[in-house]
Amino acid sequence: MTLAELLKTTTGYLAEKGVDSPRVDAELLLARALGLSRIELYTQHDRPLNAEELSRAREFVRRRAAREPLAYILGDWGFRRLILKTDARALVPRPETEVLVDRVLALVQDVASPRVVDVGTGSGAIALAVKSECPAATVTAVDLSPEALALAQENAAELSLEVTFVEGNLLDAVTGPFDLIASNPPYVDDSEAPLLQPEVRDHEPRLAVFGHGETEALADAARDKLASGGALVLECHEGKADAIAALLTTLGYEEVRVTADLAGRARVVEGRWMP
Repeated sequence: MTLAELLKTTTGYLAEKGVDSPRVDAELLLARALGLSRIELYTQHDRPLNAEELSRAREFVRRRAAREPLAYILGDWGFRRLILKTDARALVPRPETEVLVDRVLALVQDVASPRVVDVGTGSGAIALAVKSECPAATVTAVDLSPEALALAQENAAELSLEVTFVEGNLLDAVTGPFDLIASNPPYVDDSEAPLLQPEVRDHEPRLAVFGHGETEALADAARDKLASGGALVLECHEGKADAIAALLTTLGYEEVRVTADLAGRARVVEGRWMP
């Protein structure tokens, strides 16, 4: 079988299995499996593949056809200007969370040495992006899952970024005060599980996907951990942004604001704590 034939059959197979972007996924999987660039898939399109190459490629394709997230199979994923190790210990970093980082950086830009905590850090995406783009920041990353924390620490070591990692529930294990508290907490309702893509429902950690009051609890607890004038920035369900904004106002936060993600969906809610 030639490379062109494998690319064609893989694309068709992934499409049959319901993968949203079968051609792109086929290119990325085969390029990684064969140690090629995506361009080389075409410049070498008539090259026959040996048994070892076919076996390696087919294993990648088998996993994707089972709707395992592409990022888990590739083993890494881009987030802003970072490349992060990704696996089933944490959520795949998503573009909408990059919008949250934008707001974090905007809110601390006038603070000389901001103290920032990322609650529910997962792969470390938020914490590491903030440290990378705001080196003067002192960044703490918290997660309830020791497995996720281990992954985040591996990413920090690989990127040579200094972040403090703490195992704990929400803000219970940190003292503050912080100039900014950021979080992408679990926010999908259990009732929505049948509507989710299999990649999310069947493969990503349920602890990081399905919310059971974490957003509300964090908004409440953050008031005792924020410095005067400090900000809370939360990623949230697009259908709940207005309710979360109203909650922040009720809790006494000021300058409450909702920011849309790149698809125009209400995604990030923020407020300042000025007691």
